[in-house]
Amino acid sequence: MLSKTQSKYIRSLAIQKFREETGCFIAEGEKIAGEWLLSEQKVEQIAALPSWISEHEALIARHPDARVTPVTEEELKTISTLQSPNKVLLVVKLPAPNSSSAIPAGSGIALDGIRDPGNMGTILRIADWYGIPYVLCSQDCVDIYNPKVVQSAMGAHLRVKAIYCDLAATLLHSGKTIWAALLGGTDYRSLTPQVEGILVIGNEGQGIRPETLPPGALATTIPKKGGAESLNAAISTGILCAHFFG
Repeated sequence: MLSKTQSKYIRSLAIQKFREETGCFIAEGEKIAGEWLLSEQKVEQIAALPSWISEHEALIARHPDARVTPVTEEELKTISTLQSPNKVLLVVKLPAPNSSSAIPAGSGIALDGIRDPGNMGTILRIADWYGIPYVLCSQDCVDIYNPKVVQSAMGAHLRVKAIYCDLAATLLHSGKTIWAALLGGTDYRSLTPQVEGILVIGNEGQGIRPETLPPGALATTIPKKGGAESLNAAISTGILCAHFFG
């Protein structure tokens, strides 16, 4: 059983301020919990149904310092951020902040003002699918440890490095081909993938800010045939990644 103090603490981690203060975030559900428990990332607490605990003793044993608390379905509902809580919730330590400003080798994705947690999580998952090692994020992007981001990324945090940075300056000095997803750009199918390039995706409503892009960035678009005004940022990312990084 969780104490009132424990419940309040776990619920507070849905808010970025408290994640930063405590250095922890929450990861929920069997699939996501399994990913984090198989990793070397430090798990502070495991709150789960007794049946889940008994079925996953080997996974839990990988984290001997984690506090394991059996909970009822009702208790899980009180601490969960999900509409339908799923058997287990972890409190995980945030990784150490990235001190290097250098862009990793290889191709990547850059996100300019992505605010929707579902889009952010899905883009991280797309990057994971295509083996893209890093995602550059402008400082006003949603926190990647927002519970909805963690949920939709499905463990991509463990394999894709998210780097919050001065995006305009980083792209300017990257030395890599820059593809910018913009309305009115060149049909993406006519552009040739490069050994190292960065795909820039803009804010869900405003697109890419003009000042973000360096001189020589290649504007590219997904031609439309129907009546839709625009494509979801994550869907656009998936289509373009299939061409440039597939």
